[in-house]
Amino acid sequence: MSTTKKIPMRKCVGCQEMKNKKEMLRVLKTAEGEFILDATGRKNGRGAYLCFSGKCLQEAIKNKGLERSFKQAIPKEIYENLEKELEQLEHK
Repeated sequence: MSTTKKIPMRKCVGCQEMKNKKEMLRVLKTAEGEFILDATGRKNGRGAYLCFSGKCLQEAIKNKGLERSFKQAIPKEIYENLEKELEQLEHK
């Protein structure tokens, strides 16, 4: 019997593709109700996953992927912050 470790897969709320969790960006809703990007994937809270691309974020905005994941409306400022943070990550 082989002992290959199972790779955790997550679905992007933008493009709907299943990918390795480590290749994705976690959007997190904290207990206080604020939304943050969790690059480590370890913080406590409800998470949704996005590919590291602005295109997927735009798709998630269009298809209300984050709203469905968090079961609530997402303020426009949150999307703007996510776009800014994603841009910074893309240029690293």
